[in-house]
Amino acid sequence: MKDSLPLYRCFSELLDYPTQNLVEQTRTCINLLKRDYPQAAEKMASFLKFAESTPLGSLEQIYTGTFDINPACHIFAGHILFGESFKRGAFMAQLEEEYQKREFDTKNELSDHIPVLFNFLCTLEPNETLAKELISECLIPVFQKMNDNFEENSSNPYVPVLRSALIVLQN
Repeated sequence: MKDSLPLYRCFSELLDYPTQNLVEQTRTCINLLKRDYPQAAEKMASFLKFAESTPLGSLEQIYTGTFDINPACHIFAGHILFGESFKRGAFMAQLEEEYQKREFDTKNELSDHIPVLFNFLCTLEPNETLAKELISECLIPVFQKMNDNFEENSSNPYVPVLRSALIVLQN
C-alpha cells in the first residue's frame, strides 16, 4: 500500500459528488501521484482541465450521468460486484459490521459507496488483513470492471480518475 493513504483520501473526494473544491482536490491528487505514479499524474491532468473549465452544475450533471445513471459504472462496489442480489446485501452487512467494530461513520452513505470504502481504508493499518482484502477482493475488481466499460479514448472526463485509482490500488 506504500504511502497510499493520502491518495485514497483524494480518490474518495474525487469520486464523491462534486463540490466547489474539485479543482483543489484534483491538484492535490496530482501532486501526490507525481512521485510514485507519474503515469497516473499525467492522466489526471486532463481531469484537472475538465474540472477547471466546467461550472459546478455541469460537473454535477456529468457525475450523475457517469456514476448514478450508467449501470456499468455505479459508484457502489457491491452493485458492480454482485448486482442487486442477496450477495450484495451480505457484502454490505459485512462492511457495516466492520465499520461498527471500528466506530467508522459512513455519514449516511450506503456501506458499499466507493468514496466511503476509500475513507475506511484510510483508517486501517496498511498491512492489516482487512485492508489487503478490501483492495484485492473488492476495489481492484470493481475498478477493473469500471475501467473495462470505457474505451481507451473515451471522452468521459472521469476515466482518468478511474484509471489512476486502479494504478494506485494495484501497486
